[in-house]
Amino acid sequence: MAAPVNASLLDHFAVLSDPRQHAKVLYPLPEILLLVLSATIAGADDFVETTLWGSEHLAFLRRFYRHASGIPSHDTLCDVFAALDPELFKACFLAWISDLRDDDPDIIAIDGKTSRRSHDRRKGRNPLHLVSAWAARQRIVLGQQATEEKSNEITAIPLLLKHLDLKGALVTMDAMGTQTDIARAIRDGGGNYCMSLKKNWPAVYADVEQLFTDLPDDVSFETNETVDLTGGRLETRRHTVCHKVDWMTSDRHYPGEPVFPDLAMIGRIESEVERNGKIERETRYARWLFARLLSLALCGRTGAWRTGCTGCWM
Repeated sequence: MAAPVNASLLDHFAVLSDPRQHAKVLYPLPEILLLVLSATIAGADDFVETTLWGSEHLAFLRRFYRHASGIPSHDTLCDVFAALDPELFKACFLAWISDLRDDDPDIIAIDGKTSRRSHDRRKGRNPLHLVSAWAARQRIVLGQQATEEKSNEITAIPLLLKHLDLKGALVTMDAMGTQTDIARAIRDGGGNYCMSLKKNWPAVYADVEQLFTDLPDDVSFETNETVDLTGGRLETRRHTVCHKVDWMTSDRHYPGEPVFPDLAMIGRIESEVERNGKIERETRYARWLFARLLSLALCGRTGAWRTGCTGCWM
């Protein structure tokens, strides 16, 4: 096998062994890995698109490996990847992604999505549901955890968090992930959390809604407003937060009520969207924990008010 010119990307996958019979190999494993990873970065969604991309960019690929037999078919790619150790490949991939990250804290958005056309009704196979961790500033997926259905996200999220470096990061998620155990896992990993609050916590939701509806005179609130105009869509967001949260850390409704660790503030986000002459209004609530309390202005500059892929606005 010819030595590559520069294969630092593939160094993270060096521990993968080729399960095929060596004498019958036309397409060496490093060539296949380079092809698939490069095509995926370029936007290929499946092995058919990967093969097409490789045929169009064969000259580029040959800057690193010979590719003496050209580009393998999508069936060959499918067979090779089906034979690889999936857990080992996942570990290699996460090591590569981790190496791409810098040391600055980031906003990590946790979100679950169901893959289209991944089900098979005849075989009774449910669609694939993936919980992903998205680094908002660096715009890369840090990791994924598969689950059979959306209702299992609560058990999948802690498994995903175990593989992430959370130190100094702000982890955001929608209402399904608003669980005390998940908040504790984030804090144990050195991260901060922002969780959407909806009526799946009815008693807490009612208390928070009343707090922001009937503003008490003895409690101070911090407010900020942002305006975005994109694609003919004008959105105005008014953010209001309250740092007085000691009343949420006591046995308010019943003894032993779950408490979110190190809670720093709660907030309300009111949005007004004007599009095609129509105005839509929505109110959302969230709870925040920052190891170092941030002002609303700083939250706005760092993007902490919004994580577009989660639907949890901050």
